[in-house]
Amino acid sequence: MKSLKVRLSAMNFLEFAVWGAYLTSLGNYLMRIGLASEIGWFYTVQGIVSLFMPAVIGIVADRWVQAQRMLSACHMAAGLFMCAAGAYAMTADVVEFGPLFTLYSLSVGFFMPTIGLSNSVAFNALFKAGLDTVKHFPPIRVFGTVGFICSMLFVNFTQFQTSYMQLFTSGILSFLLAIYALTMPACPVNKAKAGSLAESLGLKAFKLFKIKKMAIFFIFSMLLGVSLQITNSYGNPFITTFAGIPEFADTWGARNANALISLSQISETLCILLIPFCLKRFGIKGVMLMSMFAWVFRFGFFGLGDPGSGVWLFVLSCIVYGIAFDFFNVSGGLYVDRETTPDIRSSAQGLFMIMTNGVGATVGTLAAQAVVNHFVYFEGATPQAQIQGWETSWFIFAGYALVVGVLFMLIFKEKTNDMAADPDLNKEIKEVEGSVSPADGFVNE
Repeated sequence: MKSLKVRLSAMNFLEFAVWGAYLTSLGNYLMRIGLASEIGWFYTVQGIVSLFMPAVIGIVADRWVQAQRMLSACHMAAGLFMCAAGAYAMTADVVEFGPLFTLYSLSVGFFMPTIGLSNSVAFNALFKAGLDTVKHFPPIRVFGTVGFICSMLFVNFTQFQTSYMQLFTSGILSFLLAIYALTMPACPVNKAKAGSLAESLGLKAFKLFKIKKMAIFFIFSMLLGVSLQITNSYGNPFITTFAGIPEFADTWGARNANALISLSQISETLCILLIPFCLKRFGIKGVMLMSMFAWVFRFGFFGLGDPGSGVWLFVLSCIVYGIAFDFFNVSGGLYVDRETTPDIRSSAQGLFMIMTNGVGATVGTLAAQAVVNHFVYFEGATPQAQIQGWETSWFIFAGYALVVGVLFMLIFKEKTNDMAADPDLNKEIKEVEGSVSPADGFVNE
């Protein structure tokens, strides 16, 4: 049993190390090669492919190809395209947006489904071993965040954070996982699986919008999802901009932006442990509000800080990130799981991901790009003028998060301050699904 947990932990380590090699540092490289105004597109594409690629690859893994083999194939393709992007950047006299973005997007398109596939492989292995996934998976998943942090630090201290070498780093890690995934326990396939294409893609869950409380929850999930990729896209370029100002040029923070931002992921691992207590004590509304207002501080501290005497504000921003990210993503998923019926539960989780990492993150990154390009990357801007533009941009983002938080506090209603399933809501979901009629009594499953 112990060896299985070690193997699954290693798989999660590699899975998120692939992502950590470029997610927070790519903007720095794009800024260096003159593509600063296009940074948003490289992060937006992650949301766009998340709208359909995980579902399509998931169908293939469910019906025809074992999940561990599908995981291997996706990482092989992702690694090939990412290395191709690195090779293009290395050999081109002038790196153009079109070729680099195309190769990168193809890599991301194959990578994003692997997050769900790696979970499926781990759940299957734990189930076969007779282990409780709720108890044994979280400690395994933590190693994914550890892998992300280690990859970030490697890219930082090798100075790959401003180089195309971060693309090669990600590609090589993908190749390693492509090989390693084939050693995982075999996953079942169900070739006879029935159901419409709409059900397979998770579209069935859109019926939940007929229920007011769930509609409000999903809409605010989308609005909060707007904030998810902003600091991943622009946090590193923002901090690195200080290196162009003599007063901050030699500060540790300005020279090691990726290492500084890695504190966010460290905070994330610790805040996961607080979620059960906070959900029990404050309920989903309280926890979601904590997340929303944490985003206000995340952006606000960036706008107020600097890598010199104000570096402590950057550190505080990284600390509150754990609350901002985990309290929203993890708690939201648990809420959907508790409040939906078994026949729609997986589809509802898919809808939650579509609204947050798909629609919300896509709209948010494009909007952030427009704001940053207007205030920061305008023609003739000096480093000092760019810093002033960054401050304005961060305060705009903080103001948006504050408005969303206040509206959620006023509009979303919760009967109890715990995570017990709401019988009335559960009955409404059953009625929408047609599993009971309005005249039927509620059956607690």
